[in-house]
Amino acid sequence: MKTDLSSILMTADAAGGVWAYSLELARALGPSGVSVTLALMGPEPSASQRQEAAGIPNLDLVESAFRLEWMEDPWDDVGRAGEWLRGLEEDHAPDVVHLNGYAYGSAGFKAPVLVAAHSCVLSWWKAVNGGELPGQWERYREEVSKGIQCADMVVAPTNAMLRSIYRNYYVRSSCRVIYNGRSPSLFSPGPKEPFVLTAGRLWDEAKNIRALSKASAAIPWPVSAAGEGWSNEGKGLRTLGRLSEREIADYMSRASVFALPALYEPFGLSILEAALSGCALVLGDIPSLREIWGDAAVFVEARDTCGLGEAIGALIRDRDALREYSMRAVARARNFTPEAVAAGYISAYERLLMDRATVNGKGAGTRCVS
Repeated sequence: MKTDLSSILMTADAAGGVWAYSLELARALGPSGVSVTLALMGPEPSASQRQEAAGIPNLDLVESAFRLEWMEDPWDDVGRAGEWLRGLEEDHAPDVVHLNGYAYGSAGFKAPVLVAAHSCVLSWWKAVNGGELPGQWERYREEVSKGIQCADMVVAPTNAMLRSIYRNYYVRSSCRVIYNGRSPSLFSPGPKEPFVLTAGRLWDEAKNIRALSKASAAIPWPVSAAGEGWSNEGKGLRTLGRLSEREIADYMSRASVFALPALYEPFGLSILEAALSGCALVLGDIPSLREIWGDAAVFVEARDTCGLGEAIGALIRDRDALREYSMRAVARARNFTPEAVAAGYISAYERLLMDRATVNGKGAGTRCVS
């Protein structure tokens, strides 16, 4: 795949799936000659995360500790981060600025801006708590809306997530859906063992780990949880803590079932990793996960703790069904490749560059500035 595109400035954080998404995309862009300056904000990355980034030849990791837009009282940091990002743009002269967040869309970049809509507090709140976001989040709504309006393109990882962006914000830029992907070389099936696994941000109510913990009493096999932020005082889940990519890949290769009764999940990279690892999937019955997994997963009403335990127990007792859903998950997962992700984003980047050239040829006005 050839392109005149040569460099991207991309934002990321080390707190969740955006990290894996960013590194996977950067790695996949390498064969096309695209270099990536990855501007990291939020929590400090682990040593294993830094090592992983250092192994990608076309990636330059630049770190900061600015609070992210969804954190408590972040707005002074968001303003300073915008200045920092403009400085990086000045130093690196990227062809496109790729933001894995919203508020920086209005920072006044010279290059065309793509905003990737991985999730948002408004849609998260509605899914988890119901109703409208409390008033103290109004500044978040305003800043995210401004960033989306100022972006040249918005990309979402599922049609379900894109619909939620349209419902919650005024969108005037062009939009695309580009599914995420993971490399089968990183996650592959191994000899299966009798245990159930879940993984991710265990503290996030949207993952609904509490339901899985309650259901575990009715599940014949042990249930393990990889990630931080969960304490069950020795009952329910066996917590594994924060694992490196290699460690989580090992657990997934051995787990027979991966369960995530999510209330909200715009895509779900951990599910994709588990599917590539040959786990049978038991998932929350929400539109985004139906869109991605179709008949390759068992779906349960996320708040039905009894139904969750029964669904996992039924798979455990029916080994033919367990094997069938494992094979379906692997087959479906192999559609979501890093190469397809890179092709989708290169197409999006090139469209932005062509549109910018057309606008500049007609005498463009000033860029959106906050």
